[in-house]
Amino acid sequence: MLINGDILRDAWISAANNISNHRKAVDDLNIFPVPDGDTGTNMSMTLSNAARELEKLSGATAGKVASVNSSALLRGARGNSGVITSLLFRGFAKGIGNDEFVTPKNITDAFICGVEAAYKAVMKPTEGTILTVARVASEYAKKAFSNGLNELEIFEAALEGAKTALDETPELLPVLKKAGVVDAGGRGFVIILEGMLSVFKDGVIIPNNAAAVSESEEESEDSFNAAGEFETEITFTYCTEFIVNRNSECEKEPNELRMFLETIGDCVVVVDDEEIIKVHVHTDHPGNAIENALTFGQLVNLKIENMRDQHEKAKHDAQNTKKKPAKSADRKETFVPVEPTNPYGFVSVCAGEGLAELFRDLGVDTIVSGGQTMNPSTDDILKAIEATPAETVYVLPNNKNIIMAAEQAIPISTRKVIVIHTRTIPQGIAAMLSFDPDSDDNANAIEMQKATERVATGQITFAARDADFDGFKIKQGELMALLGGKVTFTDTDLEKSVIKLLNKMVKKDSEFITVIYGEDVTMSQAGKIERLIKEKFGSKAEITFINGGQPIYYYILSVE
Repeated sequence: MLINGDILRDAWISAANNISNHRKAVDDLNIFPVPDGDTGTNMSMTLSNAARELEKLSGATAGKVASVNSSALLRGARGNSGVITSLLFRGFAKGIGNDEFVTPKNITDAFICGVEAAYKAVMKPTEGTILTVARVASEYAKKAFSNGLNELEIFEAALEGAKTALDETPELLPVLKKAGVVDAGGRGFVIILEGMLSVFKDGVIIPNNAAAVSESEEESEDSFNAAGEFETEITFTYCTEFIVNRNSECEKEPNELRMFLETIGDCVVVVDDEEIIKVHVHTDHPGNAIENALTFGQLVNLKIENMRDQHEKAKHDAQNTKKKPAKSADRKETFVPVEPTNPYGFVSVCAGEGLAELFRDLGVDTIVSGGQTMNPSTDDILKAIEATPAETVYVLPNNKNIIMAAEQAIPISTRKVIVIHTRTIPQGIAAMLSFDPDSDDNANAIEMQKATERVATGQITFAARDADFDGFKIKQGELMALLGGKVTFTDTDLEKSVIKLLNKMVKKDSEFITVIYGEDVTMSQAGKIERLIKEKFGSKAEITFINGGQPIYYYILSVE
């Protein structure tokens, strides 16, 4: 049976339904016991956005369907897992090209190009994750093609390779092996391919039964995701990032820039399209990187950070874990595009009415509801940008898992977009306070990013499950104190936990303490904590108490 555009369309709709049906099972495959395991949710929402666009197509070629799918995935990408999935299928569309049908050659190229696109974009690829699963799938597809198999048989071989690689992920990530589980993103990718195969092989679109799926249907509740947990030593000092607005007269290929950067540093990422080149590199010579990049076009959104100074703060938060339903982050905003009448404006992501009002008071024009339990899509952020009446729009993601989705909006917005890499709410606040209306865009971007480095962030939340993590035996329901995204201690007394965490955060030169309490903290509890903090730290620093109304975190603490 020839696989035409309609069949390919149905395959991706089936894949979206399948990952939606197994969303929770994938969500639960996370190691870090903070209640935000949304790998499956992000992948599901990313594919669902594409499915809505694909449903409008009929009679299109396979190449057209793949192109529409790629574009919709980019706009709908949520969280790191969603962005990586969109990159895999962006490359997939490149492999299909403009062909009318799926063939043995282009389906093989599709898997190969998808892996190349994803590996090319990830700063530090970690083996044992979705990247490994996709890579091995492409290797099986390539071998099947060389053996003269048809397009269906090649796809089946790729799925077999993906399953084989998924089973082997614990051997590549020790923390997975210790838990006896597989990687969440890799599992999600296998589920997507299984949904597509149902159409290719049997002509059956898997129905969306997400509402009826039992919470205990699939993987065990002791599931983990360790992707991104491992940090290597800092080899080069400066983390350098910028965007090149490509010079149409320049005949040099972006890969030439990548090859140069690899000679002066590591962790090189070069992502390009027809208009821009996005660059990231760790190097001791950022000036050399900038000078070489200028031969490709003009630079915008320049950011240089000294990683040795910020090493402790720059360690990654552990990957997403099981969710607690948010009470105040459920609404969907309606953004209306407006003309850019102001020179600059701001978009901030946060959850909680108190935090939203705080950011508005600081000058933020547009609020996107989101955070730990609700990652907004690239399209959500793009719409917020277009609803901001400014020529240059600064975006504050305020969560590490939203940064990639925000950056995907840069090349597709009608505005100049600068994404400040704020990983926490306190960093977002610090960035806003450092903005200077008399400075230019690049100077402000650099200073706002520097401001995030001067803030220590502490958080008090609860454990969603029992876990043996990072040297701590954590019981479900226990309070967890996080400092810089890492568990620093557990307790059962909320008041003692707040004071103990502040003791670790406040230094001799600390000047400001900000305490943001969440929706699960009563006014009486907050008042008591405020008195205790002022008694202990009032003589050392200026103390500010804010009713943030945020879900998940009882308290967010900021010390500068």
